Amino acid sequence: QVQLVESGGGSVQAGGSLRLSCAASLTQHNTYTRYCMGWFRQAPGKEREGVATIYRGSAGTHYADSVKGRFTISQDNDKNTLYLEMDSLKPEDTGMYYCAAVRAPACYTTSYFSYWGQGTQVTVSS
Repeated sequence: QVQLVESGGGSVQAGGSLRLSCAASLTQHNTYTRYCMGWFRQAPGKEREGVATIYRGSAGTHYADSVKGRFTISQDNDKNTLYLEMDSLKPEDTGMYYCAAVRAPACYTTSYFSYWGQGTQVTVSS
């Protein structure tokens, strides 16, 4: 079992930056690196979309085209914490951002994820 808690959302103007965090609590200790982690977002009236994933410790990353070059996914394996650094934010980045996990060697934004957090709101104004 994995519990995920996101934080760091807020309101910023276009061009600004935010850093999201996701703290993972695992029933089995020292297994964090066996999980593939991801960030997803959902804007009002739209379907949820994958933003970025990270796996194999931090050896592998995958980004949606819409955020490449602006967002950076990373993690601290010692702290069981996932991050999403978001720069050059645009109004279209507005939405609820969710952290997710799946026990797998690799994952992509289209993969199935088993565990989900409650989300943190990001609002970007023009």
